[in-house]
Amino acid sequence: MDPLNELQMLIVRHAGAGGQQKKQILDGVSITCVDEATLPVAVMSEPSLAIIGQGVKRTVLNGTPYDYRAGQYLVVSVDLPVTGQALKASSDEPFVCFSMALKPTAIAPLLLEMTNSAKPPAFTGLAVSAATPELLDPIVRLLRLVDRPDDLRVLAPGFEREILWRLITGDQGALVRQIGLADGSLAHISRTIRWIRQHYNEPLLIADLADLSGMSASSFHRHFRSATSMTPIQFQKQIRLQEARALLMTRPADVAEIGYLVGYESPSQFSREYRKTFGTPPGRDSARLRGRVSNSFGG
Repeated sequence: MDPLNELQMLIVRHAGAGGQQKKQILDGVSITCVDEATLPVAVMSEPSLAIIGQGVKRTVLNGTPYDYRAGQYLVVSVDLPVTGQALKASSDEPFVCFSMALKPTAIAPLLLEMTNSAKPPAFTGLAVSAATPELLDPIVRLLRLVDRPDDLRVLAPGFEREILWRLITGDQGALVRQIGLADGSLAHISRTIRWIRQHYNEPLLIADLADLSGMSASSFHRHFRSATSMTPIQFQKQIRLQEARALLMTRPADVAEIGYLVGYESPSQFSREYRKTFGTPPGRDSARLRGRVSNSFGG
């Protein structure tokens, strides 16, 4: 059987058809099956691999859409505020996806095995490529074991290692290798991204972030923008707005209070930037989001 067709078949079988089904099969490894197109959802995407078995997915980073479809994969190299949605899915042809976290501790040992890395190091936040049969093969063999827990527990580490090896020696190998380099520029930028995520509601000083990254201010700014497609200030704003949306959905509070909690001093600026990002004023979006949650639980 063609590996892409088998990938699709195995995901549908193990994730379960009907509605939006996501199943974690290992730590950091999950499969998704969706039988209808979805609305855009804002998330923080961490370093990961996503391979589409059927359908089309769109990931938007700072206004730039990345569409990838059956037989293609997306690699994310750093934590990024994105929106994602399944564009093409139906009950007859569901959207199916295999996802795996890309952990520096798993990638680093493989770099020692490489004898040739002719491609120059990549420095970008995400990229889309075609999945080769060599990459699909260990994923399919891994999914064949989902119904056999003992086999999965013993053999999965070898399959995950093979998947990573195919990635670091493939089209996006330079990008994936950067994830495993502890002293690489991407690792330093990742450190500042984690700081911004943890302190998103605090004032941000570029000089302090540059010191944290071990770079000059100009070098830090250039590398940060290459990795995220945003300036640090723009990145912080995206984190603030995603946090605000989560708060509006889960707790009753007035819009000004939510804006203040995530770091905005001006309610009008918060409302303006929220509407620009999500297309709806925060108060109206809050009511819509709560209604969706209520309906999903039969309220």
